[in-house]
Order: sequence, then C-alpha cells, then structure tokens
Amino acid sequence: MTGVAVPYWRLSGFYLFYFALLGATAPFLAPWFAYLGFAPARIGELVAIPMVMRCIAPHLWGWLGDRSGHRLRIVRLGAAATLLGFSLVLVSQSYAWLALVMALHAFFWHAVLPQFEVITLAHLRQQPTRYGQVRLWGSVGFIAAVILLGRWFELRGMGSYPVTVMIIMAGILLASSWVPAPAREADETSAPPPGDGFLARLRQPGVITFYLCVGLMQLSHGPYYTFFSIHLAQLGYSAVAIGLCWALGVVAEVLMFLAMARLLARWSVNTVLAVSFALAAVRWLLLGALAGELWVLLFAQVLHAATFGSFHAAAVQKVRVTFGLRYQGQGQALYAALAGVGGALGAVYSGYAWQAIGPFGTFALSSIAAVAAAVMIVLFTHKEPV
Repeated sequence: MTGVAVPYWRLSGFYLFYFALLGATAPFLAPWFAYLGFAPARIGELVAIPMVMRCIAPHLWGWLGDRSGHRLRIVRLGAAATLLGFSLVLVSQSYAWLALVMALHAFFWHAVLPQFEVITLAHLRQQPTRYGQVRLWGSVGFIAAVILLGRWFELRGMGSYPVTVMIIMAGILLASSWVPAPAREADETSAPPPGDGFLARLRQPGVITFYLCVGLMQLSHGPYYTFFSIHLAQLGYSAVAIGLCWALGVVAEVLMFLAMARLLARWSVNTVLAVSFALAAVRWLLLGALAGELWVLLFAQVLHAATFGSFHAAAVQKVRVTFGLRYQGQGQALYAALAGVGGALGAVYSGYAWQAIGPFGTFALSSIAAVAAAVMIVLFTHKEPV
C-alpha cells in the first residue's frame, strides 16, 4: 500500500479482529446452542436474531454517521457496547435471556462494520480497488479463529465459548482505538446539488434490484451459516476437519480479494455479481447432496471465493460508486440491512426446513434463491455500466 496517508496496518488490524469474531460465531454459535440443549428450530431462531438486528440498527448508525461525520466514534462506541451486551450471556442461558442478549449486542455490533467500511474507503479514496488488500486481513482473522477455536473447543468443550468470544470482542475495541479518523473532504461537507440525496441515488436504475439481490444472496447462505457445522458433524467429520473446511473457504476468499483489483479492471461489477450468484447456486446443491464426498466438499468450499469474496468486493464497489462519500454511510448501512434481512430469513427457514425436508431440500431452496438473484442482476442491470 503506497502513501503515508493510508494507515494500512491499522485498518487491517481492525478487520483481523472483527472477522475473527465472525469466525467464532458463524461455525460455532449454532453448535454452542446445540450444546445448551436447544432444538433445531430454536437454534435457527436464536441465530436469526442478530441478523434481524442487522436489518434495523445500520440505518440509525448510518444516518448518524453521514450527518455527524463522527464515524470512528460510532465504531468505538459500538465495539464497547457489543462487548458489554454480550457479557450478559454469563447471567443466564435460558432461551428468553439468550434471545435478549443476541438482540442487544447485535444492535451495537451492526453499528460497527458499515461505518468502518466508509472509514476504510475514505482512507483509500485514491485507490478504491485496493480495498480487497485491506479486507483480506479480516479473512485471515476468520481463518485463524476457525482453526484455533475448532481445536480449542475439541479439547476444552463448548462450555468455554462465551469467554472466548468476549476476548475477541475486546480485541475489536482495542483495534478501533488504534485507527485514525480520515479527513473529511469537500464532497462530504459541501452543500449537495439540487435534487441530490440518498433516496434520489437509491432510485437510480438498477440500484434497488442490486439490493434485492443482496438480500437473496444472504438468504441463500442461511443453511450454510446456521447448519453447515452440524451437517458435517452428522456426516462424520471431526471438529478439526470442520474448522479446516471453514478455513479453506476463507483461504479461497483471501485469494479472490487479492485478485479483485484486476478482475474489476476487466469486468463490470454487475458481471462479477452475476457470476458470483450462479456459482452460489452450484455450491449449495453440492453441499446439500454430496458433502459426504470429501473432494466435493473441498470444491464446494473453494467456491466461497465467489459466493462471498467476489460478491462482497463487487458489492462494496457498487455502493461506493452509487452513493459517493456523502451518502456512503447510509448506502453501506442499507447493504448491511438487506444482507441482514436475507440472513435472518435464511436462518429461520433453514431451522424449520432442516427438520421438515432435510439437508438436501434445505440447500436446494438456497440454490433457487441464488439463481433468482443471478437472473435479476442480468435482466434488470445488464445495461448499467457499473
């Protein structure tokens, strides 16, 4: 990363800890609920609650960040409140109390990432396509978490889960204190031109379709983030093997982030999104039908390079170009919110579908959602240059 004005390692350190937390929750939160004795439907509901908060909280924080410009304060407040809110899990582990804790800590957790994405893009304003080179450290944090925690929980059991998560949350708070605030420039602080505004930009051709596709993509991930670890355990894979499978997907994601600057220089954002959706449809069918075959499972995990890596990097660029720095906080918040809506619906439906129609039927529904997103992005945004 060139230029002294870009605090590369400080930005990267934050992503490292933030996505280490995701590495502690995505593979292990549902198994922890199962360890506590909850049925699949209750697990799906509890996993869905943070996703529901992701639908609500980012709008408030995004509007506040755009209006005040104090995004870094919001990030630090959100990190501190996330840690304090989750610590309440030590008080009780009943269903009702855990539902409350999931909602409370997630309300602040989802204040953090959309605002930090804006901070990162502001620091990288002269080289936005290099976003992936900063963001890849989040993937490294995720990999480290799933590998190390897989072994840790195998040795110590899932009873140590709450304290482990709280340690990582403390790391997020410390990392946020190390990041400098970017300078605000004229495109953020000057008066907007007549007729300009967040809603005006949202009504531009293809933008609403893009956000609907974001929701469908996250809907399709519902069974993966809720039951993937449980699915593999039922197929006979060990906790270490399951952690390595999660890690393989994120290694593929890291390599994709490294390649994204070149890909986006050659292909449009909409083309990258369409291919990502199509490959997601293939991936979910493979996981539902053939995950017991090791080589198929490994190939399906490599496809995480598309279903998250290229999808997320392209989506962030889409939001950046559409909303600019002036409305970036609200644009990123809406991206997070639509992802939250899709993720919450995906977690809930997968909890009930898992019992009713089994793994294959559940993942097949995910594949249909991804196909729908691919069709929509091709039909309704194919004339758009972005």
